[in-house]
Amino acid sequence: MGKKTIIRNLPDLNKARVRNAQVNFEYDDIVPSSFLLEKLSGKNYFIRTYGCQANVRDEETMSGMLDLVGMNKVYDPKEADVIIVNTCAVRENAEDKVFGEIGNLKALKQKRNPLIMVCGCMVLQNHIVDKLLSIYKQVDVIFGTHNINALLDLIEEALMKNVHLVDVPSSSGDVHEIKPAKRLESFKAYINIMYGCNKFCTYCIVPYTRGMERSRKKEDILAEAQCLIDQGYKEITLLGQNVNSYGKDLYEDYTFANLLEDVAKLNIPRLRFTTSHPYDFSDAMIDTIAKYDNIMKFIHLPVQSGNDKILRLMNRRYNRQQYLDLVNRMKERIPNLALSTDIIVGFPNETYEEFKDTVTLVQEVGYDSAFTFIYSPRNGTPAAKMKDDVEYKEKNIRFRELTKALEVIIQEKSEKMVGQVFDVLVDSVSKKNKSVLSGYNENNKLINFKGDASLIGKIVKVKIIESHTYSLIGEIVENA
Repeated sequence: MGKKTIIRNLPDLNKARVRNAQVNFEYDDIVPSSFLLEKLSGKNYFIRTYGCQANVRDEETMSGMLDLVGMNKVYDPKEADVIIVNTCAVRENAEDKVFGEIGNLKALKQKRNPLIMVCGCMVLQNHIVDKLLSIYKQVDVIFGTHNINALLDLIEEALMKNVHLVDVPSSSGDVHEIKPAKRLESFKAYINIMYGCNKFCTYCIVPYTRGMERSRKKEDILAEAQCLIDQGYKEITLLGQNVNSYGKDLYEDYTFANLLEDVAKLNIPRLRFTTSHPYDFSDAMIDTIAKYDNIMKFIHLPVQSGNDKILRLMNRRYNRQQYLDLVNRMKERIPNLALSTDIIVGFPNETYEEFKDTVTLVQEVGYDSAFTFIYSPRNGTPAAKMKDDVEYKEKNIRFRELTKALEVIIQEKSEKMVGQVFDVLVDSVSKKNKSVLSGYNENNKLINFKGDASLIGKIVKVKIIESHTYSLIGEIVENA
């Protein structure tokens, strides 16, 4: 394509490890230039997001900025003049999907010449940027998780100068308050309460791609929540890589338990949060969840392994018994609690006996749902340097064994829900049957039931009439 490449910043893991940076609070007033308004107003943009809720929230922020330019959001890249691929680096299969999608955009680039941008956690890794620059020439702009606020400036420079642009800063102590955002849904929303992670689990790339822990000011969070409530939102999810650490960098006497209570007091019908690290889960949090009916009785509590040696190698900061003690305190004080978790199978040099400790922990806790993964090495993490003598075939065998153990537990729990009535926030209409709706109860269980599309965004009472392992069939209870 012959365009010049301007490299402003490249990812640097050494900078990404820094945890003593000064946190600056920036209230960004996004004002589109006359050049962008003239160039892009009335044109279309497409965003493909991979990964966690934090990435979804980033998509909403970018959509809000592109709307300011007068662009229209479309859901087919073939219709777009600006294409953004918002990436995830947590697992290898996510990266494979991203490269596959970017590869598919080559023909579209040659046919319609859209501006193609790649951002998100993947590009905070040197080898990813190198691969994009050497193989995927159709990509015009590469930027990271720390400079989303500069999206319009990056687009303007790439278009005005007709260049490839790489700007991936690795160190950030900033919190950017960017308005407006374009919410993906009109009845439930995510609110970032903090960014980054300081835990440095040995398998995880997130502390490098998302930077150090930095909390938003409580006033800004509460104002955002109140605004959503005023607009009629039914559900808010408070987001952080580890929400339990909220406030440690800002306040001496204001914790996540305090924030959770203050948001609950605003009377949002449903309040959720994710994700919690077991190490930081306080008794005050347990008591707050138990106290307020509008805080959903569902907690995602990643365990990763049930074996003490593997937990130490993972740098998880707790042992098996400490995790189980926490779970028991939760169950004792929070009625009708549902728990989900993350589990990694086949961590380097995990023996079969150590794996079995994970299976027995799963059986003892009795999870309502779980995300299970075969270990995927991430370049730059300590675990990626560990020699591993467990064959991939054996890892797959263990993965299937764990999945079967989980399915038995989850099926038993689902069957016990038959005959019960739950409040369900209606999410969507089934793609296969337009007369079938779906939504989640307070325990985050997916429930399908017949109903009219006008109920989307409303909370209805549904009686469970049939159990499936990962979902339930119900019927609306009239005049309940």
